[in-house]
Amino acid sequence: MSEQNQTIKYINPYLGGTLLGIVLFLAFFLTSGGLGASGAINRVQVAVVDVLASQHVDRVGSFAELAGGKLNPLDSGAVLMLLGTFLGGMLSGAIHRRLKVETRKGPRIGVKTRWIMAFLGGGLMGYGARLARGCTSGQALSGGAVLSVGSWAFMFCVFIGGYALAYFVRKLWNPATQS
Repeated sequence: MSEQNQTIKYINPYLGGTLLGIVLFLAFFLTSGGLGASGAINRVQVAVVDVLASQHVDRVGSFAELAGGKLNPLDSGAVLMLLGTFLGGMLSGAIHRRLKVETRKGPRIGVKTRWIMAFLGGGLMGYGARLARGCTSGQALSGGAVLSVGSWAFMFCVFIGGYALAYFVRKLWNPATQS
């Protein structure tokens, strides 16, 4: 069977959601905190800056709280969770033979443009996560699980914004229609 005709099987969404709920419960139970990635990524960034310019880290208050003096910014359960998420995803991809280097894109967008848009979008999301003092996974999963009104309002806005933006960029992903 050709690679294009193969049906890729994924986990049942109800089972996946249930497993995610169990993981979230265990995160709250074991660490007294929920799930999220931006805090761990921030700690990794501060660790890199601390190696390259430790005086700068000592002068910036938010950096100094994580790595000033003899503090190690990588000494956090969030960093271990980030590492586990990455390694677990790689292991799952390898086991299910989905681990490969590729650029996923629509037929009406070039590879270079796709990468530029991905980096711009990622940069905006990262900036927004730092500005909001949390990422979408932390807001949606952890905040939503504890019924935070702000988290629910945020998620409704994310979905509304996503659907609104999709209207403008869908032509890049869908094949040109015949007229």
